[in-house]
Amino acid sequence: MRDYEKEIDKLWEELAELRAAINPQNTEPNRPGQAREFGREPYTEERERVHIMHNMHPDKRLSEMMEELCETADAEGSSGRITYLGVFSSGGRQSNWIKKAASCDDLMRLAESGMASKVLACLGNATRLKILVEILKGPKTVAELTEVCGLGSTGQAYHHMKPLLAADVITESTDGDGRGRYVVRPHRVQGVIMLLAGISDMTDEECTKGVWE
Repeated sequence: MRDYEKEIDKLWEELAELRAAINPQNTEPNRPGQAREFGREPYTEERERVHIMHNMHPDKRLSEMMEELCETADAEGSSGRITYLGVFSSGGRQSNWIKKAASCDDLMRLAESGMASKVLACLGNATRLKILVEILKGPKTVAELTEVCGLGSTGQAYHHMKPLLAADVITESTDGDGRGRYVVRPHRVQGVIMLLAGISDMTDEECTKGVWE
């Protein structure tokens, strides 16, 4: 009686050897259910300026979006383009956002103009970040923030909230019971989440491919 499972495993091993012969730099595991479709491994199409990354993600739609961004950047002579989208829902509030092909050159200018450093200085404090995250989770009173953030008094809470209020990141909102609770401005939610996403990318190289040598 034929052992089809062993035969399939043997075919996968032979396929892995064939892939290695075609593309020696491909180190992805080739196991049943985890390998990419044959002929769909990531590869770089070299251009004079921006190399085109093909098949960078198993989801064909995402790979096509990457190819489009590379093509656009190469055609216009820019340093790059970035597309992002997301949803954040917490505390009875929800924010959805989509931004297509934002200019990397424009993003770099935020650093050159000093705007980026001002925003990072506003958020770059452990206590302020803790307060901001707690407010993102749901609207909170100053007393609630004082307790959950382990602050000594509401005065300390106000002290750390002042820069966030001045930068229009958070605001006070009165709900049905008449108690003032602080919320993140709707148009600021995506920026906070995307900033955290950027920090995550700086500590995790899994999603990065390209030519950087």
